[in-house]
Amino acid sequence: MDGDEQRAALEALMAEQGASLSELSRVIGRNPAYLQQYLKRGTPRLLAEADRALLARYFGVPDARLGGPAPEGLVEVARLDLGASAGPGRIAEEEARRAPALLSPALLRALGVRAGAASIIRVEGDSMEPTLSDGDEILVDGDRRDVKGKGGIFVIRLDGTLMVKRLRPAVGGVEVVSDNSVYPTRLCGRGEVEVIGRVVWFSRALV
Repeated sequence: MDGDEQRAALEALMAEQGASLSELSRVIGRNPAYLQQYLKRGTPRLLAEADRALLARYFGVPDARLGGPAPEGLVEVARLDLGASAGPGRIAEEEARRAPALLSPALLRALGVRAGAASIIRVEGDSMEPTLSDGDEILVDGDRRDVKGKGGIFVIRLDGTLMVKRLRPAVGGVEVVSDNSVYPTRLCGRGEVEVIGRVVWFSRALV
């Protein structure tokens, strides 16, 4: 991870957890302006190893999120800085990559997913309740795009919107289904729906 990537990773963690630069500077025992200079002026070019480790521990994330060594044996999986709507839908901007997630290769093998075809996307909205909830992170297999048999849950683009829905084969196209019965089922021609990949796993925080 170079200096620009490390600064972007730190800014992403600050946004996720609501931390301030002065607060984080105190965490690493520096003057209040230290991290502001690091982010805005690029000085220092990279965080010192000890500072990086302290910040990762403070945020409760692996050191690799800030450019440290990945834990041995784990596989990097692309993580996209956008949400797949499970509600009315949102317009998807160009996919921006965040620091990659680290998953066990044994998990990927068990799911039959290639690391190179995998991505993790956040769920937004409630239309896939109770199966998927707002804030869940889903693992998407980009190698699985065919909708056949009983169908499954997929990340799709429809009308320019990125969303996660259950797809079922239908005469002349596919049914786009929300597990929450409040939302209506929609019948679409296959050419209307761009299938990004099948959802094969999800993670959820317990509160």
